[in-house]
Amino acid sequence: MTKTIGTGNNMSFGHGGNIHKIAHSTKGSPGEFIDFSANINPLGLPSWARTLINRELETVVHYPDPEYNELKTAIAASYKCDRDVVVPVNGTSELLYMLPRVLNIKRIIIPVPSYIDYLKSFRSHSQEVIELTLLEDDNFNLDEKKLNGLIREGDGLVLGNPSNPTGTYIPDEIILEWAHRFPKCVFIIDEAFKEFVTSFKSLGARLPNIISLNSLTKFFSVPGLRIGFGLLPEPFLSRIKERLPEWNVNSLAQSFAIKALHDETYCKRTRVNCQELRSQLISRLDYIEGLKVYQSSANYLLIKILHTHTDQTLYDFLLSHKIIVRRCSNYQGLDHSFVRIAVRTEEENDQLVRLLEKAFSSREKSVGSSLKKRPRARSLMFQGTSSNAGKSLLTAGLCRILQQDGYRVAPFKAQNMSLNSFVTRDGKEMGRAQVVQARASRIEPDCLMNPILLKPNSDTGSQVIVHGIPVGNMNVAQYHAYKEKAFSCAKKAYDKLSRDYDCIVLEGAGSPGEVNLRKHDFVNMPMAAYADAPVLLVGDIDRGGVYAALAGTMDVLNEPERKRVAGFLINKFRGDQSLLEDAHRFLFDHSGREVLGVIPYLDNLAIPQEDSVVLHEGFYQNRPADSNEVDIAVILLPHVSNFTDIDALYFEDGVNVRFVKDRFELGNPAAVILPGSKNVAADLEFIKNRKFADEIIHLATQGCTIVGICGGYQMLGTVLRDPHKIESTEDEQEGLGLLEVHTTLGERKILQRKYGRHTVSGLPLVGYEIHHGVSEGGALENGVVLFDDGSWCGCRNQQGNVWGCYLHGLFDEDQFRNWFINELRAKSGLSPIKPGKNGSHIDQNLDRLAEIIRSNCNIDQLYNVMKL
Repeated sequence: MTKTIGTGNNMSFGHGGNIHKIAHSTKGSPGEFIDFSANINPLGLPSWARTLINRELETVVHYPDPEYNELKTAIAASYKCDRDVVVPVNGTSELLYMLPRVLNIKRIIIPVPSYIDYLKSFRSHSQEVIELTLLEDDNFNLDEKKLNGLIREGDGLVLGNPSNPTGTYIPDEIILEWAHRFPKCVFIIDEAFKEFVTSFKSLGARLPNIISLNSLTKFFSVPGLRIGFGLLPEPFLSRIKERLPEWNVNSLAQSFAIKALHDETYCKRTRVNCQELRSQLISRLDYIEGLKVYQSSANYLLIKILHTHTDQTLYDFLLSHKIIVRRCSNYQGLDHSFVRIAVRTEEENDQLVRLLEKAFSSREKSVGSSLKKRPRARSLMFQGTSSNAGKSLLTAGLCRILQQDGYRVAPFKAQNMSLNSFVTRDGKEMGRAQVVQARASRIEPDCLMNPILLKPNSDTGSQVIVHGIPVGNMNVAQYHAYKEKAFSCAKKAYDKLSRDYDCIVLEGAGSPGEVNLRKHDFVNMPMAAYADAPVLLVGDIDRGGVYAALAGTMDVLNEPERKRVAGFLINKFRGDQSLLEDAHRFLFDHSGREVLGVIPYLDNLAIPQEDSVVLHEGFYQNRPADSNEVDIAVILLPHVSNFTDIDALYFEDGVNVRFVKDRFELGNPAAVILPGSKNVAADLEFIKNRKFADEIIHLATQGCTIVGICGGYQMLGTVLRDPHKIESTEDEQEGLGLLEVHTTLGERKILQRKYGRHTVSGLPLVGYEIHHGVSEGGALENGVVLFDDGSWCGCRNQQGNVWGCYLHGLFDEDQFRNWFINELRAKSGLSPIKPGKNGSHIDQNLDRLAEIIRSNCNIDQLYNVMKL
């Protein structure tokens, strides 16, 4: 079917992608909507785009290169064409509207439906326009016979390839054959979406009668930057150049295009991902009764509405859910029963499909429905500008707030690196930070909350623990190779956890902006994306440079990652918050995100800490000696682990706990504690080299109480053997010889919760064991703990002042801790103290933490971010 037209259907809504108009009319903001009306690469901007623009911004003080030398060279190299036929333009619309002035043709043939500006541009120059209507029954494919019967000498043909909105594609060989057959006709091929089909292949100027329009904005996701080009043979080339203004392509657009054309990785990923996403989307849409989906070669789909809705009513329904689609009734050849949708990300496509299923009341047992993801728990993730920015405590605090407000909440950290671990009731090992966060949530710790735990045992390697079970020691390269499997395990753990709770509060690791680690990082933004969790970026202002760190972190994130960031939290502030207003305004101007809270620096917060970094950064401060306090010295080992064994003592009244790094700091304490160690052999060598060993032995002979926990217990023995080279290259090391036990490190790691009684005091003990060593020697009568199952653990000397055992957490037991302290106080001539309550003390401090966060953070806004 053909017809000559002078005017056409001029619907008021025009093109897709006018998100600004829609946001204005709905009194919203562009960021609130998912725009399926604009056919843009779902991968978003290349990861380097923001860095490039930042770097090139200083060049805008100069005029752009009017000859486009570097740009034309890059285009010619990518498209394997002569650079002299390249004409860079400010978006291909600039070239399209100029072409009618230079073609000198009698008629223009435009297959419809097609991009509406083809008709508009040629009608504006009073040329005879012939519409060749593509039939729905032919799936809108161009009928070559009809074209042959219509085209004649002196005509022009405008063809989108792939066609917009239908997505049909004609192989290059067929178009070249047409151009050969009709050498007196001009073929204008719009290849705006061709890059989604094939790699940098253009028909432009391949023959004297072929002109191509090539857009870079759709494929590289920069429609706002406006960059494209045409490939034109003479005489059209000279005619166009005469009419184009100088400097029509700005410097930033030129720099972006040059870089983009060399990014083969991004281009390959786009084609593979778009094909997969398109296939998945078509598969799901096909099962929605009421819709007919046309096959497409591009990154968009044409859909016919069979019943229930028109394009307008469906548009209105989706818009009410913040989704925009392209109504197609202003395309010649289509009516009110057609819409076009872009192929977007998997999550966004899923949202659209769910709404379409609702709009058309799809069959409940369709394949499309079976592919639906179960609605997840609401989530929020704390990420930081650095390690020790306060993410763990803020996670614990928000967990307690959500629990107080009636939500079932659980913490989650995909991967933790810590020497402080805990054994669950079912004998699984997990990070202590998530144990504290579980306590804040008032739930039992579960290794699902920390599916991957790394316990460093050297400068280059760690023991890897997956779902609570050690899977081996790995160096950096080995773990990088394992990370895909690790991430898969983390995702499965999150899915299981999210089924049982209303909310999940996730914690990141280190910083998402560490460019040297981003390639292998799955704990921060990849995990946030999987959980669909908005991110709060936390900065430690006590370190200094926090605003530069927050702004810089935003600058190195790619665009999907930036979209996840909902705002900032300033942590550990001392002073008047009003002094920060200018800095907060700068952050908002720079990033478009607000500071949602300023958390004050918290002193004496008696909550177990995550890792030994706090020992070196002053969290456990050595207090001035008090004559009414019993003095306990803790040896600060290089590989100290589970130092939270000391927490209950540190925060107890009547006790002064000191962490000592040098033998000269030991003094004359009432007790010396050797804590756990992840590398006992190395730390034993450290004690000997630093002359700690001599001092400890001397103090023991003077009646000082010497206590060893786990690794510290092994050091107190006579010999440490390592036949499997788990911690050392040496088979055997001599211990301190204060206890008659010898230890052999075995390949199997012992992980168990234990219940029993202290043999001397008779008081109950509950704790957990995490060790490879098997210690033998001594006798039951010299044991330290008798367990309920009849086994026993530990050893003490005949005088009773030197003892050790494998049981972590024994000082958390209020009665035993009080007994131990009062025994030391009695030996020091001090009066006894009343029993403390460590458990309630921790809960009181968690409540205090929650109240401080409530008072200094916009909780309502956080709940809005979480969609609660």
